Amino acid sequence: MTENFNNSTGYQLVQEWMAGKGMDAFGFQKQAWQRFGNGYSGMVIAPTGFGKTYSIFLAVVIDYFNHPEKYGTGLKLIWITPLRSLAKDLGKAMQEAIDEIGLDWEVGVRSGDTDAKQKALQTKQMPDILLVTPESLHLLLAQKNNDRFFKNLKAIAVDEWHELLSTKRGVMVELALAILRHRKPKVRIWGITATIGNLDEAMDVLLPNISKKTKVVAKEQKKIEILSVYPPEVEILPWAGHLGGRLVEEVIPIILNSQSTLIFTNTRSQAEMWYQLLLSAHPDFAGQIALHHSSIDAHLRQWVEENLSNGTLKAVVSTSSLDLGVDFKPVDTVIQIGSSKGVARFMQRAGRSGHSPFETSNIYFVPTHSLELIEASALKEAVKNNIIENREPLVLTFDVLVQFLVTLALGGGFKEEEIFPVIQNTFAFSEMTEDEWKWCIYFITVGGKTGKNYEEFHKVVRDEEGKLVVQKRKIGMLHRMNMGVIVSDAMLKVKFVSGGYIGMMEEYFISRLHKGDKFILAGRVLEFAYLKEMTVYVRTSSGRAIAASWLGGRLPLSSHLGSYLRKKLADSLSPKAREKELKFLHPLLTQQNLISNIPKEEEFLVEYIKTKEGHHLFFYPFEGRLVHEVMAALMAYRISRLYPISFSMAMNDYGFELFSDKEIKLTEDELKQILSKENLMNDVIGSVNAAEMAKRKFRDIAVISGMVVQNMPGRQVNNRSLQASSGIIFSVLEDFDPENLLLRQAYTEVFNQQLEEVRLNAAFDRIAESKILFIQSDRFTPLSFPIKVDSLRQTLTSEDLATRVRKIQERNLKKRAKKK
Repeated sequence: MTENFNNSTGYQLVQEWMAGKGMDAFGFQKQAWQRFGNGYSGMVIAPTGFGKTYSIFLAVVIDYFNHPEKYGTGLKLIWITPLRSLAKDLGKAMQEAIDEIGLDWEVGVRSGDTDAKQKALQTKQMPDILLVTPESLHLLLAQKNNDRFFKNLKAIAVDEWHELLSTKRGVMVELALAILRHRKPKVRIWGITATIGNLDEAMDVLLPNISKKTKVVAKEQKKIEILSVYPPEVEILPWAGHLGGRLVEEVIPIILNSQSTLIFTNTRSQAEMWYQLLLSAHPDFAGQIALHHSSIDAHLRQWVEENLSNGTLKAVVSTSSLDLGVDFKPVDTVIQIGSSKGVARFMQRAGRSGHSPFETSNIYFVPTHSLELIEASALKEAVKNNIIENREPLVLTFDVLVQFLVTLALGGGFKEEEIFPVIQNTFAFSEMTEDEWKWCIYFITVGGKTGKNYEEFHKVVRDEEGKLVVQKRKIGMLHRMNMGVIVSDAMLKVKFVSGGYIGMMEEYFISRLHKGDKFILAGRVLEFAYLKEMTVYVRTSSGRAIAASWLGGRLPLSSHLGSYLRKKLADSLSPKAREKELKFLHPLLTQQNLISNIPKEEEFLVEYIKTKEGHHLFFYPFEGRLVHEVMAALMAYRISRLYPISFSMAMNDYGFELFSDKEIKLTEDELKQILSKENLMNDVIGSVNAAEMAKRKFRDIAVISGMVVQNMPGRQVNNRSLQASSGIIFSVLEDFDPENLLLRQAYTEVFNQQLEEVRLNAAFDRIAESKILFIQSDRFTPLSFPIKVDSLRQTLTSEDLATRVRKIQERNLKKRAKKK
């Protein structure tokens, strides 16, 4: 069979083309081509830069040359990708390859950036290959007579499946695939993914109940070299944020010694700040470096991508907007500013450098405070052992389902008894009951129990053939305008008073500005002039300005990285600890051990510190900011049941602080009691306002399900109005329809995502098996100090914060000197 395939027309043509380009096919690519030709669906797993794209794209080309009689005109391959920019780049590369091979196929891209004229042409005559985002595919399914688009469809590829898997966009993909498979049972579906912890589950989610499926895993591994960037000296009391800026002088030579560099930050604010820092420290970078994040004008982002690709730009400061790289865009070097918060994300970013498969990917780790160097050490260990996080798939997301049912009703209609088993065939809704399905139909037709008297909720009707369809044009228009599952805070356009678009800002940030205030966006200093409707008008300015900030983007530490971090910290003072990072941090770690303790893996550290300001209780689970937020509220709640006391709270990824101006009278037995797993989730519910959290979560669910409308013709509803409208609906449902599936989903999402119930339980299991170290001190320790600074940051300007930090550090030094 292999011999026949190797001698086939298609294989020979592709081999000749690759040879002409100086390329040689990898084993996993050949394996994917052959299995595709044999009718398999499957999943390709390979590191960044090894040509995962070619493994499926060229499989379709080879199969066409081998069996042209099986292929009709029009759309043959749908390529689903999570990013618009990725679709554009892939489309260009595919068209180039097709032209060079000598095939007269057309590659098209359909996303939010595609102009209306191009979309109209595609609707008349589909290209042979169409690259789409999940939202664009759903919009196609919402078109009347959409069956004509898919008449000759042979394959669907889902690119970067690991990025979509644990999101509602992943559920959108599952639903679309289920319908297309129902219509075209022989269509082959292939996922393309980087390595994740739960690969088998990832394949089951993508290809449920497909018997002829296969997994193709690349034997080749990308070599990654992690290079830590060290400050001139170690700070005994480290604090977050400032060190990154101080290391700009260490970063400049790395950029100068590379042809091209990607500098990754975790937030848009941090990207803006680093762009300014680099230009201030090295003015010659002007015109050679650029900025890239999702709030910058699309045309400017496109210009940055093109100029990075053709080598015009020396460096680009970016957020995760450039995480997903195309195999045709090599950069020499990657720099990660601060913690990546997870192993998978770090490896993805590292893989953007040395894009030739045989090159080593160099990634420089720049800590934003000294303790993050332990994370660098932990990352090295995790990468060496190939320990990657799971991406957990979502289930029973009824908001996505009811949106999709309206999409199907808009695209020609459906019969509920026919579509129910199709939806049940997805992983996301395999556990859905018949009663839940009937509720979904009831919801889209009459708006559920509370929507009966409101005509705008009667979106879908039954026609004379018994099909569920959308008949009103206004309902169809609003549905198309609001399709999708990404619900952000209302975004305001930022424009110059004189004309010209710059980018987008969240409403909450702009609402804090006064006329004449200066802020930085897209690397420019702008002066706020006025706000009109949903547009912010600004003038070019100069001098000191605040960095624009966004509510999103603070990623929590992953459980895998947290586990390795605890291990590295536990071993940090061992004579066997040879890592450069730990040797560099030796003075800090020694001081931590001297004043307090460095917990072993089977120990759990709690510090009680009395200072001039008051009384501080620090806990160190190393479970990430989100879990610590819940744990802090829980500890405060349990202590307040022992005796009346109120706390303020602060947390980072390593631990959390409870602070009071009153003495915290905790015995060791009481400490064990408050750290007990007994009655855990009931106490968590008692310690947080779960109803208020669910109400906030319900805003997104209400928008996705269509209960409230975010986008209207010519305007976007502001965040305050959305929250108010969804809040009213939430309260009505609580009182009159408590069994409503969307209400139930809001509470489920709070427990799974915000309260991280599974991870919280695991953390308390670990604490229960640990020896609790209860240390008392009269000064801050190296572990506690960054958390303390984070609590001060909320109330002080950056200058006042630096002054306050300096005073605390000096006070600590005096106490240290006295002890000696």
